Amino acid sequence: MSYHPENCFQITSEEDFNACALEVFRYQLENLPVYNRYVQLLKTDIKEVKHYNQIPFLPVSLFKSHNMISNNENAEMVFTSSGTIGLITSQHPVAKVALYEESFMKGFERFYGAVDDYCIIGLLPAYLDRTGSSLVYMVNHLIQNSKHINSGFYLDQYADLRSLLQHLKNQNQKTILIGVTFALLDMAENFVVDFPELIVMETGGMKGRRKEIVREELHQILTKGFGVEKIHSEYGMTELLSQAYSKGDGLFNGQPWMKILIREINDPHKYVSNGITGGVNIIDLANYYSCSFLATQDLGKIYPSNQFEILGRFDNADLRGCNLMVQ
Repeated sequence: MSYHPENCFQITSEEDFNACALEVFRYQLENLPVYNRYVQLLKTDIKEVKHYNQIPFLPVSLFKSHNMISNNENAEMVFTSSGTIGLITSQHPVAKVALYEESFMKGFERFYGAVDDYCIIGLLPAYLDRTGSSLVYMVNHLIQNSKHINSGFYLDQYADLRSLLQHLKNQNQKTILIGVTFALLDMAENFVVDFPELIVMETGGMKGRRKEIVREELHQILTKGFGVEKIHSEYGMTELLSQAYSKGDGLFNGQPWMKILIREINDPHKYVSNGITGGVNIIDLANYYSCSFLATQDLGKIYPSNQFEILGRFDNADLRGCNLMVQ
């Protein structure tokens, strides 16, 4: 039976994941010239690759300089990363936008249930100011599918947003506020809301607007400002088509079609044990027409429960807009 990209959404076991990962690896070797060349340079014996942890991981920085799309595929949309002025940003040509939509919708529903149960509010001013944001695309799709009259984006209308949140609280409406870190801080410090049932989801990133602070301090300010017990987080990046979520304390859970491996800082071809800090490698099997095996510039740890934590970035790594609170 031939493999289809959507097969990854049917994964229910470690064996399923490994089988799908090997299928995707073979496809991308044959159809993604940049990845094929990289694997050749590593002198990888393809016949000996029997498990996903033997698959070579492509440095995510190559999305800045190469066209990361399969042969014979055209991009329906190109997502671009955020960054400071003067920095080269990553570009992710997406061959099948419907595959991205299926990935983030299924991923959201696994953690939060049906999207039409919620009012979805996006507080993403820095992202809305530019084009090509995969985060804005995702949040806009969630807003549209929530079908709630008050779902939508806000820029810096904090007073209006506070009034809306108070109204939604009075209506006992399940609500998710998805925001970039600096905007959530501005809101929490100047327009206090007491909405214990509100889900506040930070996507990370000060965007150069404010000084970076440790996650514990950030979440303390946000819990106080919004009157909630925990702060949720979303972890994703331009080069991926899937997201991980945290429901508190900075501990993330991925999707069944994702896998996090932690590589040694000084030897990228070896992996460290649970609880040890290292570089974050990500497998995203939804990323079928691009590269599913990425060595990121993030530092993190993985735990026996398969939860993982993001601790910061390697020195000299470019500034990015994803969830990168320094511990």
